[in-house]
Amino acid sequence: MGVKFKDIISPEEINLKDLEGRTVAIDAYNTIYQFLSGIRQRDGSPLMDLNGNITSHLSGILYRTSSIVDKGIKPIYVFDGQSSPYKAKTLEQRRAIKEHAEKQRQEAIAKGDREAARKYAMRTSRMTPYIIESSKKLLELMGVPYIQAKGEGEAQASYMVAQGDAWAVASQDYDCLLFGAPRIIRNLTLSGGFSNLEYIQLTKALEDVELTREQLIDVALLVGTDFNDGVHGIGAKRGMKLIKEGTLEDALLKLEVDSPLDPDELRNIFLKPEVNTDYKVKFKKVDIENLCEFMCEEHDFSQTRIMNVAEKMKKLTSSQRSLEDWF
Repeated sequence: MGVKFKDIISPEEINLKDLEGRTVAIDAYNTIYQFLSGIRQRDGSPLMDLNGNITSHLSGILYRTSSIVDKGIKPIYVFDGQSSPYKAKTLEQRRAIKEHAEKQRQEAIAKGDREAARKYAMRTSRMTPYIIESSKKLLELMGVPYIQAKGEGEAQASYMVAQGDAWAVASQDYDCLLFGAPRIIRNLTLSGGFSNLEYIQLTKALEDVELTREQLIDVALLVGTDFNDGVHGIGAKRGMKLIKEGTLEDALLKLEVDSPLDPDELRNIFLKPEVNTDYKVKFKKVDIENLCEFMCEEHDFSQTRIMNVAEKMKKLTSSQRSLEDWF
């Protein structure tokens, strides 16, 4: 879910032309979950091939990625590595939500309520080894690079932008600000299209709220992140006021909250994340023959559509303006 900063961070509206010629690091898990949730049949069940394998994620990656490339944008997908122990509670809560949604879906089916069944089905998406490996294989055949993070994918993507290997992170979550991403694009990979693209620049966001990045992290820890519960009843605006008056420790003392977690360890999740520094970004030509075999013969996609995608993907290896051209 990410930290809830909607009340204090104001993204700018941009359009696709603003991203033309730029390389974007995409939070793979965030994006694939969107495809698994949103690309479904009328009864709420995911798309499947004739052998019963889920293909919603393949459909999303195939068409959305080729559309991005066709618009002159070069994507890099970043996959999560091992989760932090601090995230265990969040992951368990997400599992419980999925299990409850599945129970509600079954009840809706029994009642013949297809609309409710579809609604609950969208909440049951799971990231399985098959989903991950088939996603990576498809990207490889399309010529799109992917990076395997050691830890959080958002931390890895943020690091890559800071290193100049990508221009921005594409993610729905505000956590990338905490990880130090200089630039963030929101709504780039939603299945609904590109009509409401948003752009956040870290330096401007910090200037607007009159906080340092370290202070913004403290605000997040008061509000609650994927790694800690936060303080009950504290939203972003009140959290920001408290941190402007003192440190996180001061705020906890003032609120008479005894935190069971070490604030410095929580801060370091964002300030000193473990990242993969030994990666290579290389855009390749689409492997049309093997792409057709994988998508058409193994997963029953239309060859005509695959060839249309392959045509769009040819732009991936065309010339690209350097990052310096944009400054």
